[in-house]
Amino acid sequence: MPASSLATPPMHDHAFPAEVLTTSKLIYFSSASGYTHRFVGKLGLECARIPLLNHEPHLVAAEPYVLLLPTYGGEKGERSIPPQVVKFLNDARNRNLLRGVIGAGNTNFGTTYCLAAIKIAAKCSVPLLYKFELMGTPEDVTRVREGLEVFWTRKSQYLK
Repeated sequence: MPASSLATPPMHDHAFPAEVLTTSKLIYFSSASGYTHRFVGKLGLECARIPLLNHEPHLVAAEPYVLLLPTYGGEKGERSIPPQVVKFLNDARNRNLLRGVIGAGNTNFGTTYCLAAIKIAAKCSVPLLYKFELMGTPEDVTRVREGLEVFWTRKSQYLK
């Protein structure tokens, strides 16, 4: 048998690990529309994406992080938090390392604008750091990037 064949593990039905650990300080969720994904890409920061599909490995935070997410559900606000985010935060390891929330939304939905971020911040007793509309403006990108830098600098100084 050639040596190269020994280096490749056999493929099984369970080729994906059940969990993936991340040390990213920014964890985000983006739906299939990709608005939030495009915004996060403009930040140029290391980040991790909460899986969109159930068969993908469960993401587990290994370090404190800020969560960035859109709001679902339209005008009434029911089911405003994406179910994938609910699953992610139902893991105590993830919930315990959450340090802040950034919300994406659509002002057309009035009082439910960024409601998912507002609800999570309140329920997890962390600050709502910023809100932006849809894919955000260049100013939103700059404010979030600089704001996260200041946020983590202050957090590290506080811990010293």
